Amino acid sequence: MDRKLKNTLVLISILILIIAGGILFTSFYQQSEIGEKENQIKELQVNAYDTEELLYQLEEIKKRSAKLDSVLALRKFNVPVNLPQSRFYDFVNRVSFNFSPNSFVNIEYQNLVEEDFFKYYVFTINGTASFNDLYSLIYAIEQSKELKKISSGSITNLVKVNEEGFPLYLVSFKFTVSVYFSADDRFATSELRENRLKPNPLFDFFYPLIRNEIPPNVDNLLDVQSGKLLALIPDGAFISDSKGNTYLLWEGDEVYLGYLTEIDFESNEVHFILNKGGIIEKVVLSLEKENKMDQ
Repeated sequence: MDRKLKNTLVLISILILIIAGGILFTSFYQQSEIGEKENQIKELQVNAYDTEELLYQLEEIKKRSAKLDSVLALRKFNVPVNLPQSRFYDFVNRVSFNFSPNSFVNIEYQNLVEEDFFKYYVFTINGTASFNDLYSLIYAIEQSKELKKISSGSITNLVKVNEEGFPLYLVSFKFTVSVYFSADDRFATSELRENRLKPNPLFDFFYPLIRNEIPPNVDNLLDVQSGKLLALIPDGAFISDSKGNTYLLWEGDEVYLGYLTEIDFESNEVHFILNKGGIIEKVVLSLEKENKMDQ
């Protein structure tokens, strides 16, 4: 056989093998990948939207989100998302910032409790405060927008005397507080607006009606118990005390433990009302009686 013909047949055989191999590779190996790519193209074509349609859907979703957020904002309480421990410390510091100098609050973290849908921190707060300062603290915790609840506690009255000798009627307290939060945002509004946390003052029911402690006369007011009516003038009265000090007083003026309530020119008398540790006492000084005693 001619050498050229032989080489030609070999090349033709190799070409046939290459074509056959390509057909087999395309038909069996790549066919599955081609099918997968075609399916992906079909899925993309099904979910493909133009830009205007996507923007319209975005605006509708924003409106719905704002509506749901407004519903949450109108609720009295919200459960915040992933609340840090420091938030409660900041909250108590803000509430107690304007407390009187005799009031203070200590905060101690206890533990974290996990439930089905919520978690909550447990804190212990204790200290000493005036009655209305303590009431403000309790009210703020119970009425705060971010859910907090006092689970247990105790309070006792406490009497403290300051440097000037005035008795201070305080309250010693200890509470356990649960501070709630959640892992998702379906219970919380995006913009928190705190509830009104300042209550109206209450009468201090720890304040004793009858007291042994009587405040000292630090302002050097007239002590009516040892007072003597010296003279009456239009709208006023001259009165002296046991130390020889003379006071000119008008109706409504303050005296030690009370007030001058009336000047009776017809009877030549002055009337006082005194509060002696919760015991209300009326005292009358008479010019005529004093003059008779002098005679």
